[in-house]
Amino acid sequence: MRCPCVSRPRPGNTPRYKVNPMVTMGQAATNGSDKKPRGISKLKVFIFALSFAYVAKTLALAYSNSVITQIERRFSIPSSTAGFIEGSFDIGNVLLIAFVSYFGAKLHRPKVIALGCLIMSLGSCLEALPHFLMPRYEYGSAVSSPNQTTSGAPLCLANHSLSSSAEPQGECRGGSMSLMWIFVLVGNLLRGIGETPVEPLGLSYIDEFSQTENSPFYIGIIQTLSIAGPLLGYLLAALCTKLYVDIGSINLDEVTVTQRDIRWVGAWWVGFLVSGAACLLAALPFWCLPRSLPKEGAENGSEPSETVALATPEPQGPNTPTKPALGLREFLRMIRGLFRNKIYVLFMIVTVLQFNAFSGYIAFLPKFVEQQYGKSSSEAIFLIGVYNLPIISLGYFLGGYYMKRFKVSTYRAAQIGFYSEILTYLINYSAFFMGCENSLVAGVTVSYGGTGDISYSQNFTSGCNAPCGCPGDVWDPVCGENGLAYISACHAGCATSVGEGQNTIFHNCSCVWASPFPTNGSAALGQCPREEMCDTMLVAFMVMSFVCCLIFSFGAMPAYMVLIRSLKPEEKSLGLGLHLLTARILGGIPSVVSFGALADSTCLKWGVLGCGERGACRMYDTDLFRYLFHGIENIIRTSSYIPCVLILLILKREQAPQDSAPPTERVGGTRDDSVTNTEI
Repeated sequence: MRCPCVSRPRPGNTPRYKVNPMVTMGQAATNGSDKKPRGISKLKVFIFALSFAYVAKTLALAYSNSVITQIERRFSIPSSTAGFIEGSFDIGNVLLIAFVSYFGAKLHRPKVIALGCLIMSLGSCLEALPHFLMPRYEYGSAVSSPNQTTSGAPLCLANHSLSSSAEPQGECRGGSMSLMWIFVLVGNLLRGIGETPVEPLGLSYIDEFSQTENSPFYIGIIQTLSIAGPLLGYLLAALCTKLYVDIGSINLDEVTVTQRDIRWVGAWWVGFLVSGAACLLAALPFWCLPRSLPKEGAENGSEPSETVALATPEPQGPNTPTKPALGLREFLRMIRGLFRNKIYVLFMIVTVLQFNAFSGYIAFLPKFVEQQYGKSSSEAIFLIGVYNLPIISLGYFLGGYYMKRFKVSTYRAAQIGFYSEILTYLINYSAFFMGCENSLVAGVTVSYGGTGDISYSQNFTSGCNAPCGCPGDVWDPVCGENGLAYISACHAGCATSVGEGQNTIFHNCSCVWASPFPTNGSAALGQCPREEMCDTMLVAFMVMSFVCCLIFSFGAMPAYMVLIRSLKPEEKSLGLGLHLLTARILGGIPSVVSFGALADSTCLKWGVLGCGERGACRMYDTDLFRYLFHGIENIIRTSSYIPCVLILLILKREQAPQDSAPPTERVGGTRDDSVTNTEI
């Protein structure tokens, strides 16, 4: 229904009368009684679409983080290289985020977000591509399969030298030598590029067209719903890593490694196809949304299409004033203005330091749980997803609701964020005591007699296996009845074996007999189980993580609103994008690479490929891993509290004059409530 007092200008013509948009909206409201109900507003449709896009992108990110260990094993690469692959996502963000945040805000934001979702879908599919181009995975076990005779087992043969090619030449063709992992790196890079417009353009779109008091609540809803993405991503990863990598193309009865074996590789490629489909679906609703919306609360009683047309001026003619064209000078002016904003700069420093602490920590947390507590990759991923993510969702929701319910000022929001971070920081120190001792592996962590630590050496021979001529680069562990593990049946001195596949049992093991523990000299395939206290330590660690996640996520939303309120309306898209850009460059990329190198530094036994090249790590020093993993994180977090305190001091100084000002001039009172817009 056309508004009775307004005639739309035809293209190229100047309207006969000058129309006051506010009067027009009022007239539309007066005459709105005979119109049909508007139903769900387009702003809420956008919020729903953005929530689904958040779910899709976080699903892909969580899945990628979860299977990084599987990728490391499949391509036989060190953790530092795996960390670089994971960091390529941040590199993709870095390439475009500043320009997308600035120029994207001047374009059709929903369609820019839709394009980003399509690129994320393409990247996810590209990450799965190497599986279809590579030969089958060969994990290097010399234990005979059901289709082989037992004579091929790596047993102790006196006066006979065994071949040292424990991991066959196929590992070099299908591993790091083939550089097939570059497909994963490029796919991750594309996902980073595609994710670029989703957050800065999506949040600025909501913040621009929603009421001031509703903005944190809406963002809190999005953050809460987006937790479903990591939850689904972790659960999907837990399912995929339970499946063998070459499922559907081999007889699974021939697989001799178990899920808890460090050589196990799950079906890592399946989840990338699923996340690619999710990103493709997320793009669809954004193509149908308008470039701009009426201000929330101002559109009641008016027809959306009319209001949008009135709120978004169209070209009227050659004499009509137009907005200045976008240019490099304006872009640099806004950049300069952002870096003169003290709160914004300090908040950016905090974020960079926090990213350095958390990005690598989260990326390698499944590996840590797996190695520290003796769990399979699937179990470690499942524990992280099920126990932590739902409580993070609750914390985000409560934080957003608290901001809306009590109309929290910027200073108070900063206090909540800071104190919640300090509390989790102190609790996190208990993680140093929640670990398990190293597994008892003869020649690696203990002597062949089972007593005392030893200095790590590539020489794994002892008097009990010296005549066997065992290769030193093998990793096919067996667990002796004496409770000690050996890196192979040959190193255990075993002379005979019975059974097939995972049920193989070795007998007449000279090193097991030689131990001080009473035994009949047999050994089973695989490493020995961890001590009983290890499960108790895992429960304590998960409870600690549960508490920290709830407290930290509650304070995250108030802290994020400090950043948003420090920006002027025209700065928000660029400011949020630049903030994320800086965090990715200086925080995300170095963090995952450094945490990967940290994991490599704790390796006790490296796998060796048939061509002599070093492969993936086979065993870690769990004590050193735990101290470095938690220690580096806490050290970096400590340094982030200096700029946090400076932010609080600045806001406290500027809060006093605001308390005596009219309500519309106070912090949090209007969209331009920038007492925080203090310039340096």
